[in-house]
Amino acid sequence: MKVNKLTDWLPTTNKEVKIRGWTELDVILFSGDAYVDHPSFGPAVIGRILESYGLKVAIVPQPSVNDNLQDFTKLGTPKLFFGVTGGCMDPMVSNYTASKKRRDKDAYTPNGDKGFRPDYATSVYSKILKEKFPDVPVLIGGIEASLRRVTHYDYWSDKLMPTILETSKADMLVYGMGEQPLREVVELLQKGVPFSSLKTIKQTAFLLDEDEALPKNKNWDDVEIHSHEICLKDKKKFASNFKVIEQESNKLKANRILQEVNNRKLVINPPFPTMLEEEIDASFDLPYTRLPHPKYNKRGPIPAFEMIKFSINIHRGCFGGCSFCTISAHQGKFIASRSEESVLREVDKVANMPDFKGYLSDIGGPSANMYKMKGKVQSICDKCVAPSCISPVICSNLDTSHKPLTQLYQAVDKHPKVKKSFIGSGIRHDMLVPEFNKNADPKELDAYTEEVMTKHISGRLKVAPEHTSDPVLKLMRKPSFKYFHKFKERFDKINVKKDLKLQLIPYFISNHPACEVEDMANLAAETKDMGFQLEQVQGFTPTPMTVATVIYYSGYHPYTLKPTKTPKSKKEKDEQHRFFFWYKKENKDWIKKTLNKVGRTDLVERLLPEDKKNKGWKSVNLKEVKNTFDDAVPATYTRRKKKHKPRKKRR
Repeated sequence: MKVNKLTDWLPTTNKEVKIRGWTELDVILFSGDAYVDHPSFGPAVIGRILESYGLKVAIVPQPSVNDNLQDFTKLGTPKLFFGVTGGCMDPMVSNYTASKKRRDKDAYTPNGDKGFRPDYATSVYSKILKEKFPDVPVLIGGIEASLRRVTHYDYWSDKLMPTILETSKADMLVYGMGEQPLREVVELLQKGVPFSSLKTIKQTAFLLDEDEALPKNKNWDDVEIHSHEICLKDKKKFASNFKVIEQESNKLKANRILQEVNNRKLVINPPFPTMLEEEIDASFDLPYTRLPHPKYNKRGPIPAFEMIKFSINIHRGCFGGCSFCTISAHQGKFIASRSEESVLREVDKVANMPDFKGYLSDIGGPSANMYKMKGKVQSICDKCVAPSCISPVICSNLDTSHKPLTQLYQAVDKHPKVKKSFIGSGIRHDMLVPEFNKNADPKELDAYTEEVMTKHISGRLKVAPEHTSDPVLKLMRKPSFKYFHKFKERFDKINVKKDLKLQLIPYFISNHPACEVEDMANLAAETKDMGFQLEQVQGFTPTPMTVATVIYYSGYHPYTLKPTKTPKSKKEKDEQHRFFFWYKKENKDWIKKTLNKVGRTDLVERLLPEDKKNKGWKSVNLKEVKNTFDDAVPATYTRRKKKHKPRKKRR
C-alpha cells in the first residue's frame, strides 16, 4: 500500500510550496470548503486539472475573512490568475436551513464546525483579491458562481440580485463543470494571449464596459434578455427571462446570451458539448490521494468526505429537469458517462485503501440510473429545446436501457475485496415502470430492479415521488403518482418472491409552488392508505436558477407567464409541513379544524378515522340541515355529537 507524502497533495502553505522547490505559482485557488483531494470535490478537480496542464497550482481552503486577511496574500501573486469557488454547495445552502436559520454544522469543514465559510463566499473572496491584487485576473466558478450568472432571486436576502460578476468584481466566470473551458483558458494564456482578450471561450461569462465592442464569433447567434433594471421593476419580465436561459443552457447548439446590467453588458457564451467518455475518464483518473489534506488530522473528520469516502461517481448530468433542482442547470441535461474500465480502476483504488472494510457506499450519480443513457438519433437531440427528456413523457428518442448499468454493478461486485456495493444515490423509480418507460424492455427493467433490491441496498430503498397531486407534479416535471403505485406493486412482488423484507421509503416536498393545503392533506391521506408513516420531509428551498424559484419570487410560470400561487409565509409553510405528521397527537385537532374549514371532512375520515369512531365525530352535510348558519361556514363540516340530558324542571 502506497504511503502518502505531503507533496502528494496540492500545496496549501508557503512551506509546502518550497518543499516542491517552487519559487512562484501559476494559479492560486481559493475555496469555501476544506481541501479534500477527491474527484467528488470540485476545488480538488480544478486543481488537478490545472496541474495536469503543467501548471504550478496551490489551494487556500477556507481563508479567514475576519482578521488581517493574510490568507489572501501569504502565497504571493500568481503568474496567470486567481481561481475562486464558494465550494461544493452554494454557501447560503451550507450556512442556512430552508427556514433561514443558521445551521449548526458545515459538512465541508473538519468536525462539522461552522463559521469557516462566509455568506456569499465567492463574492467575498473575489472582492478581497481584487482589492489586494487589482491587476491580477480573478476567475470564479463552482456551483455558487454558475447558478448566479444572471439576474437571480436570492431567497436569503429576499432580493433580486444581478449577475455575480457584478457583485464579486471578478474578471471571468466559468459556469457548469469546468474542465473544458479551463483547458482552453490555459492553452490561450500559455500562447501569450492576454487574459483580458479571452472573450470567445465557450461556457464562460464576463461583463463588457459601455465603450467595449461585442466580440465577434461567426458561429454564434445572440439572444438578448431583459436587463437587470427591467427585472427589478417587472417580475413578469424577470420570469420570462428564465425560459430563454434554461433552454439555451440545455441546447447542444446554443445562442450567446446578452443582458444589460448597470450600464454594462453581461455576455454568456454558449456551453461546450457534453464531455466525451475519454474526457470524463481523464478527469477521474487524475492522481488524487482521495483523502483530506493532512493539516486536518487533529481537527476531526470532514462529514461530507466521510459520507462519500467509499463511493464511486459513474456519470454526470441529469435529464430529469425537475423544476426545483439545480443539477441540470449546472451539470447539463445530457449524460456524460465514464467507461466501465475507469470506474473499475477507481473501485480498485478504494478497495486498497487501508480502512476499507469491503463495502462501497454508493455506485451512482446525480440520478443513480441514468448511466450511458442518451439519444438514439443525435440529430434529434441537436435540435431539442425541451428542459427534460422524461417529462411529461419519456422522449421516444431516449435510450433508457438499464443493461449497461446492471452489467457495471456486476463487474464491480467481482472485485475480490468488495463484499457489497450499495446504491446510495436516488433512483428514478418512474423509469423502472414499463407503463411509463415504454422505450425499455420490461424484463430488463425488472432485472435492474431485482439486482438493486437483492444486492445493493441494506433494508431500505429510497425514492422520490415528491408529491401525490398531479397538478403539482406536472409543475415539478415529475410523472403522475400513479406510477409510484405501479413501482410499489413491482417492488412488493420482488420482495415476496425473494423473501427480502425490504422497505420502500418515499421522499416528498412541502410548500412547493402550486401546492395548496388540500394537496398536502391528500398527500398525507394517500401515503397513509399505502401504509407509510413519513419520517423525513423536505420544505422547498428556493435556490437560484430553477423554475420553482422563479415562480416563488415572481408569481408567474416562466414558460406560460400565467400567475402561479406559492406558499410563502411562515404560517403557510408550517401548516403544509404539519400534514406530513398527521399521526402526532399535537397535530390532530389542528388537522380536523383545517380540513373542516375547507369542507374536506372526507380527508379527516381517511387521516383520523379512529378519532371519529372513538370520539363521536360524524360528517354533516349542511344542505340537509334546515338550521340557518353564518355564510362563512363551509358547505360541509364535522361536528361532535352531544349527549342530551333531560332538562331540569324550573322551580
